[in-house]
Amino acid sequence: MKVEALLFIWLSATTLILVNGDVGTAASYDPPYLPTKCPGYSRDELPEGGLFVAASSGLWDNGAACGRRYRLRCLSGLKRPCKESSIVVEVVDLCRTNPCPATLLLSNNAFNFVSKFPRTKINIEYAQI
Repeated sequence: MKVEALLFIWLSATTLILVNGDVGTAASYDPPYLPTKCPGYSRDELPEGGLFVAASSGLWDNGAACGRRYRLRCLSGLKRPCKESSIVVEVVDLCRTNPCPATLLLSNNAFNFVSKFPRTKINIEYAQI
């Protein structure tokens, strides 16, 4: 087989492996995180490690998104912000601005797991688990 054909097969296989969720954007948001639109969250009940998000209206689903968990990872952004990790986050709130600046607003702790830069917007892949 020619090198070009092998490269094409490898790239195709890699793309198929990587694309298994929805694609959107993420940004970080600052405290205060309370109160939330989702019932039952107090300071002691926020997800461990601060791995939580506020959902945009497109994911909010009239509040049905409360408690949903998503696995997400950074795909791209300006100045190569992505860290090579994926995280699981939980929806605890609705984005407080309209329009929301991103598909998911990550708590500062969550954002630091996937991006090298705290104040940027990144492209993400996410899937409900």
